[in-house]
Amino acid sequence: MLPALAHIDAWIFDLDNTLYPAHSSLFPQIDARMGLYIQRLLGVDPAEAHRIQKGLFHSHGMTLPGLMALYRIDPHDFLAQVHDVDLEVIRPHPELGDLIARLPGRKFVFTNADAPYAEKVLARLGLTHAFDALHDIHALDYVPKPQPPAYAHMCAAHGIDPARALFVEDMARNLAPAKAIGMATVWIDNGSEQGPGIVGPAGGLDHIDFRINDLAAFLADVLAGLEPQG
Repeated sequence: MLPALAHIDAWIFDLDNTLYPAHSSLFPQIDARMGLYIQRLLGVDPAEAHRIQKGLFHSHGMTLPGLMALYRIDPHDFLAQVHDVDLEVIRPHPELGDLIARLPGRKFVFTNADAPYAEKVLARLGLTHAFDALHDIHALDYVPKPQPPAYAHMCAAHGIDPARALFVEDMARNLAPAKAIGMATVWIDNGSEQGPGIVGPAGGLDHIDFRINDLAAFLADVLAGLEPQG
């Protein structure tokens, strides 16, 4: 195991564009369905729906809380509609599941999506067996990453000591609050970061401990030396 991670006993992973490659183009389907939802809700054209959606994303951390605050929508209805997507675009990756399962300690999915969608994605990837628990947007009471209370809620709910936890994300801005409470942080730099916020509060990348582009390769390196070889 990498010496800097020998103390880790809670391994936390984002879902979208983290446990599957960003080039799978699953999230663009979700993004498009959010736009259609806003068009129907507000009676606006696609360009205006896109403007509203991105504005809510940047002001509230994700589109859903903004719509709930401004238009009092039903979150379950919204999530059911926007997650009605074709999962065939992502390829199963059972090897990744085996790597995650071999990590010492507990493993979690920490997502701004909801559990029904996340469970379908994990099943498609062949990763269901690898995780001990899933913490979704409903469990967060619709306070999403990167808002600091989301991280405190996740840790309290599962008895996680942040100083003994590692968090893997494709969005660097979501790692800053994790680092602030003592977590080790891993950024999958795959081009999925949207808008401002890549740099941390000090204007740099000090909130990122590891910058990678291949999660399976990184986890293989983490496990090397921990398990007897051949």
